[in-house]
Amino acid sequence: MSIALTSAAAPTSTRQDKLRVMVVDDSVVIRGMISRWIGAEPDMEVVASLRTGLDAVNQLERINPDVAVLDIEMPELDGISALPKLLAKKRDLIIIMASTLTRRNAEISFKALSLGASDYIPKPESTREASAAETFRHDLIQKIRHLGAKIRRNVHAPAHVTPPLAPVHERPREASVRAPTVAPAAQSQLARRPFSMLAPRVLLIGSSTGGPQALMSLVTEIGPVIDRFPVLITQHMPPTFTTILAEHLARSSRRPAHEAVDGEIVKAGRIYLAPGGRHMKVVRHGAEAAIALDDGPPVNFCKPAVDPLFTSAIDVWQGGIMSVILTGMGSDGMRGGKDIVAAGGSVIAQDEATSVVWGMPGAAANAGICAAILPLNQIAPKLVRLFSGDRA
Repeated sequence: MSIALTSAAAPTSTRQDKLRVMVVDDSVVIRGMISRWIGAEPDMEVVASLRTGLDAVNQLERINPDVAVLDIEMPELDGISALPKLLAKKRDLIIIMASTLTRRNAEISFKALSLGASDYIPKPESTREASAAETFRHDLIQKIRHLGAKIRRNVHAPAHVTPPLAPVHERPREASVRAPTVAPAAQSQLARRPFSMLAPRVLLIGSSTGGPQALMSLVTEIGPVIDRFPVLITQHMPPTFTTILAEHLARSSRRPAHEAVDGEIVKAGRIYLAPGGRHMKVVRHGAEAAIALDDGPPVNFCKPAVDPLFTSAIDVWQGGIMSVILTGMGSDGMRGGKDIVAAGGSVIAQDEATSVVWGMPGAAANAGICAAILPLNQIAPKLVRLFSGDRA
């Protein structure tokens, strides 16, 4: 996801509390490397290191893992074929697909998300490059930790807790500054700000883990907004993957959607997606707004990052900004959201119950900058009303 994470202090755990991880990859080098990384973490352990998807399916019930790291390309039974078989045996298994950055593997990873995979992670082309291997290690460990923590909370949650938005095979599924977990009852007590009285002129969206599925669900329902206003999206995602995501967004919304191009004029009726590996900003171009792609360093350990988009938009649209922060690890979008609110705009955050990871939206909610904290299926109707003139 073009994320380079800093190490967060891992929680201490008893052996019984450790996340049980199954590593499935036909490369003995990759299996060994991932197993060493996981074994060095105090809150997780490798309970199986397997060569094929068939081995994983046959041994799943005996191993009983919480999380599976599943390679896409394997002999006997590849990852995409093994995925539904694993979920059929253990519905709540967290599956993280691992693949190299090719267009074919990006397309397979998106298919895996639609089939119930929790997330994906791009493998570096060469693990001999220290920086690439270190980024891969951080990304993988944080995904295992955060996604595993969510499933553990669900297991121990009281019966009255709001269930996920959709069955496991439909659920959206993503860098790590931890945001406090807030129980649904406490979440309802978080401070809300009134929506801006200024008419929104643009919709900005930020997302990370779980974002692709959430975005496709959202854009399907906001056609009236897209038709009249520009929509700009930053999703934490590497190159090639953003190309595929833009194509999916175009199909889901039935509106033009593409990776943003440096210098192009921002127009209503279109969805602009930050390309992987570059920050997307907007700048004034006479009386219009234009895309400005930035190849600078990561922001919030992410590239692309949400904050550069949010903050840069203020100079163009001032208080006429409606921003949405969807599911994702970390706190990206919170600082930019603060700036948007200070300029007179508004922020909506996805709620915890429907987020894959309530990091980014949770950080915004806990900062007290949100005008609404909503389940995913209520965000689109709210946006349609707000862009039609509703101010509450």
